[in-house]
Amino acid sequence: MGSENWKTKKVLMFCVAPAELETKMNITKGGLVLFSANSNSSCMELSKKIAERLGVEMGKVQVYQEPNRETRVQIQESVRGKDVFIIQTVSKDVNTTIMELLIMVYACKTSCAKSIIGVIPYFPYSKQCKMRKRGSIVSKLLASMMCKAGLTHLITMDLHQKEIQGFFNIPVDNLRASPFLLQYIQEEVMTMTRIGIGHQGADAQWKSCRDVHREMAPQTWLELGCIPDYRNAVIVAKSPASAKRAQSFAERLRLGIAVIHGEAQDAESDLVDGRHSPPMVRSVAAIHPSLEIPMLIPKEKPPITVVGDVGGRIAIIVDDIIDDVDSFLAAAETLKERGAYKIFVMATHGLLSSDAPRLIEESAIDEGSIVVPPPRAVHMALGPALTGAAWGPVRNSKAEQGAEGLLEPRFLEQSVVPGKRGASRGRVVVTNTIPHEIQKLQCPKIKTVDISMILSEAIRRIHNGESMSYLFRNIGLDD
Repeated sequence: MGSENWKTKKVLMFCVAPAELETKMNITKGGLVLFSANSNSSCMELSKKIAERLGVEMGKVQVYQEPNRETRVQIQESVRGKDVFIIQTVSKDVNTTIMELLIMVYACKTSCAKSIIGVIPYFPYSKQCKMRKRGSIVSKLLASMMCKAGLTHLITMDLHQKEIQGFFNIPVDNLRASPFLLQYIQEEVMTMTRIGIGHQGADAQWKSCRDVHREMAPQTWLELGCIPDYRNAVIVAKSPASAKRAQSFAERLRLGIAVIHGEAQDAESDLVDGRHSPPMVRSVAAIHPSLEIPMLIPKEKPPITVVGDVGGRIAIIVDDIIDDVDSFLAAAETLKERGAYKIFVMATHGLLSSDAPRLIEESAIDEGSIVVPPPRAVHMALGPALTGAAWGPVRNSKAEQGAEGLLEPRFLEQSVVPGKRGASRGRVVVTNTIPHEIQKLQCPKIKTVDISMILSEAIRRIHNGESMSYLFRNIGLDD
């Protein structure tokens, strides 16, 4: 291929490294120990994938519960003077998960570990980060407990509120999922297909989604699981509170934005600080007969309104957490009524509590995605610095841009056989930041995609003493 095709450009998509290069990362020094703090099979699976990419063995540790439900942890190898990374995913039993982590951190601290880094993709109790009435800021309490137990560094992803980082007195790396979500929109909503089998060298034929669409029948597109009209999409915020996140996605994808306002937004009681409950008005008048404080007029929700045009478009709802799905279902129904013909839901963490799988299966949501990073997506988000791999060509010149002026990069991928992808295509795409095995059995729309690569890269950089700034390139405050 011509050397001009290999020039570096800032694009939202780029090429994938060969499989043999992306599986192992460069650990320049010894003294790294990797533990899984949860006996849960999903946590063990994620930990093993990270260990495999780093080229290290999993540390030997035994985590179990006594008959009286007390958690016991036994470290079965030396950690003295070593960098210990403890991976913990949040299961349904959140409190047991937290105790497992705290006890293991403290065990490593008392065993003279050099540093103890927690890898917690979803930080539990992150929703309880504000004072509400006579409640408490539980995420601050949990942060203090982790630091007191001996944690020296934290790696997490998409905190519910970025200000939670300030609750810790240790370094916190809040990794972002937005590059992967953007990659999913571009790759799955507008699939780029390579014609031919395997990598066929410089003369291999590449075709964009638009080109393949001209040659394929509509039924073939359905079999491939592809949507040929990516630029006909609109990014949707299900409430004004998530408008900034939606705006960031829309600006990066050069798409329009719509905001749902009205009955679908969160209840006012959840947003009120209310740290000092006021006494009854009658008692105030009795104590201070001359005191007259103007009272706020009670809010009244307007009828549900969609600000923006979604008629005849693909609606992509973006948020950070999918837990109580009622608000997403209401938003999906509203968008269907306003003329959206396909609906995606995209978020970082899929808690999917209670009967969420059943509700999603019966809803108007066509696809939900909760971070979609296939192994090559992290390469696309972070670039060749991960492994030093060679990258495929990217269309850079203005002549090669689409009619709307958007770049159409080409990435290496094996051929897509009609019918293959359509058979295995999931409706709700989630990451393994949180286990979803049971939910997947209950709802065929749920699909899990691996995010172990970016966690592996963060671990590698911290252990080697390298800068973490590369993992936060082009990430704004709203991402």
